[in-house]
Amino acid sequence: MTSEVVSSELDELYRKTVLDIGIPPRPAILDQLGQELRSAEPDFRRISDYVSRDVGLAAGLVKIANSPYFGFRLRARTVLQALNLLGLDVASKALAGIALRSEFSGRPSLERFWDASEKIAEYSGMLVGLLGQQQGVHADDAYTFGLFRDCGVPVLMRKFPQYREILGLANAEPLRRFTEIEEEHLPTNHALVGCMLAQSWSLPEEICQAIRHHHDFILLSHPGGNLPAASARLVALSQLAEHFHQRKSGRSQGHEWAKLAPACLAILQLQPEQLDELQQALSHSLQQHA
Repeated sequence: MTSEVVSSELDELYRKTVLDIGIPPRPAILDQLGQELRSAEPDFRRISDYVSRDVGLAAGLVKIANSPYFGFRLRARTVLQALNLLGLDVASKALAGIALRSEFSGRPSLERFWDASEKIAEYSGMLVGLLGQQQGVHADDAYTFGLFRDCGVPVLMRKFPQYREILGLANAEPLRRFTEIEEEHLPTNHALVGCMLAQSWSLPEEICQAIRHHHDFILLSHPGGNLPAASARLVALSQLAEHFHQRKSGRSQGHEWAKLAPACLAILQLQPEQLDELQQALSHSLQQHA
């Protein structure tokens, strides 16, 4: 039996396990947005009506449109204004992120997790502005990936009471892949679960593949292989964003940057000695948008 067949069978086994765990269904608002995006003349007012039926989605979209990350001169006061400022493609990705957090609301223990995800998403998008758009990766792609990168974590935390302890073990592992530690204790890992969620929510495939492989420093070290170049760049941007966030906050210092840094810096064509200057530029950009 070839290694490719074994790998395919293992993937199928993992997918069946993930389905048993229970992936949150795609929110209806995303289906409605998708229909409008595919139409020749999208109706912004009809979309605004859809979104406005959910107070949490409406407030979240207006908040994002007014966030320092986008830095719009005009401020949105209504959902319709937010849609016009963001555009439908960016708005649909933003609504997916809002819906994701809403799916796991009511768990105070996850607030720090969501706050960190939002910071990583924001930094990732800004790094695109500082480093330039390459491999077809735009700022809103990097932002969306930052929000969804670790979305498998709350799914597994809801399913497995012991998952918080498993995360501690994985974070403390200095050499092996993060997901290997998860698989020693569970029938799956958060990267695969997150990929399945992103696919079921119809996120772009390059984002889904980046979620699937964001801890795979071996695959990332061999560009041009099974991982699309856009996916590899998304991973590299988010890992660097997380590294900068951890340096600034002093929190959650694990071993992931040490394991992933060589591959990520190569993908981004950066040298280690350039990071301090880049972080200063990022901080300056954040201050300008504040």
